[in-house]
Amino acid sequence: MANRGLPLYLATLLTGLLECIGFAGVLFGWTSLLFVFKQEGYFAEPCEQDCMLRSNATGPPGSKAQDEKFSLIFTLASFMNNFMTFPTGYIFDRFKTTVARLIAIFFYTCATLIIAFTSVDTALLLFLAMPMLAVGGILFLITNLQIGNLFGKHRSTIITLYNGAFDSSSVVFLIIKLLHERDISLRASFLFLSVCSVWHIGRTLLLMPQGHIPYPLPPNYSYGLCSRFGTRKEEKKAAEHETKELQSKELSSKEESSGPGQQQPQQEQRSFRSCALSRRFILHVVWLSTIQLWHYLFIGTLNSLLTSLAGTDSVQVSTFTNAFAITQFFGVLCAPWNGMLMDRLKQKFQKEAKKTAAALCSTVPSLALTSLLCLGFILCASIPVIQLQYATFILQVISRSFLYGCNAAFLTLAFPSEHFGKLFGLAMALSAIVSLLQFPLFKLSPQNIAVYVSMGLAIFLTLAHPFLVYRECRAEKTKPSVTP
Repeated sequence: MANRGLPLYLATLLTGLLECIGFAGVLFGWTSLLFVFKQEGYFAEPCEQDCMLRSNATGPPGSKAQDEKFSLIFTLASFMNNFMTFPTGYIFDRFKTTVARLIAIFFYTCATLIIAFTSVDTALLLFLAMPMLAVGGILFLITNLQIGNLFGKHRSTIITLYNGAFDSSSVVFLIIKLLHERDISLRASFLFLSVCSVWHIGRTLLLMPQGHIPYPLPPNYSYGLCSRFGTRKEEKKAAEHETKELQSKELSSKEESSGPGQQQPQQEQRSFRSCALSRRFILHVVWLSTIQLWHYLFIGTLNSLLTSLAGTDSVQVSTFTNAFAITQFFGVLCAPWNGMLMDRLKQKFQKEAKKTAAALCSTVPSLALTSLLCLGFILCASIPVIQLQYATFILQVISRSFLYGCNAAFLTLAFPSEHFGKLFGLAMALSAIVSLLQFPLFKLSPQNIAVYVSMGLAIFLTLAHPFLVYRECRAEKTKPSVTP
């Protein structure tokens, strides 16, 4: 990393972290926002609205029909959050950073304005606004993940830190809930989020590249405001140096990973099609989809679950909703441990084996730990004791921050970087299709023991993914002994 560019890189890192915490993953604070919507009487029957106005409760328990509408909104929004990452990932790869971020700002601003001007009579607009909010947020995350390339050997740590920040941004809806309890309207809160789009545009123009951040990073690499003061000769030199670096890296990886007669298969493996059809990628999508389905089901049905466990005591429901949202904020602290684990293991394995095997081996403990954490999470959630839900919330935030951090880091380390946007988008799009199962599972009732048993068994089977990746990296490590 060039010392001259360090202040710029740090400014990009810190503002990106703020963007992810404050905006990118607000959708997953749905439980807090749902409580406010219920208090306002969204989707309530006329008789329920009348009862709510006459009572002094902090929030109505809600009817089954009302809960189903809210569950469907979250199902659609979480589906779009994942499914749209494939086309948006393609846009990011094809049209670069600036175009992708302007699209994100457009979707995000439109969504916050729609929510700001939505009322009980126009509550159906939430079916449009929440998916738009999700698409804008995931595009913010995708364009920020490349910032890890600025920090070389700490790449995995930065990627997982941003994914943790994405999880932590769910606290924004808790803040909106607390402000609402102090008579600050939803309209005022969401208008403020809309105005913040000016900050996003400024960051796009001044602190982000127009194209992609290369890896490995060429010396004196600059972008945004600083690149405007450089000469064209300097830019050309940087581009040439970048090309040479990338070529030398590619050649060295070929020499390390295969003998002279094995270079052709190595090149084939670098195509997007071969990556997408590989067993490694397919198993990873199954792993991601299964664990993510349980997380989405839990978030989408948490309000109903707490209402049932609390015996419709809305004060207790509000307390546990706040506790859940507060624990979500600590995702930004949990996720980097996963990245640091992978970075440390990668450096350790690089001393013993070639680069490709080292990168693969470093992901195995993280993949296995994520599955085991989710098993503990589902076990605690299945016990119908409301006080135990504090432990459930802690396991949920650790598991979720590990899940998305591990997903992004695995795709970065296990596949060529030029396909990251497309592979990340494809994995999320395929997992989105599986996430649609949350609505029929909700119809079965969140407290149905069959749901817990089937999901627990499915999550246990995801341990097959880290086991097979471990076998694959062991096979990679034995190759050099055959071709000295």
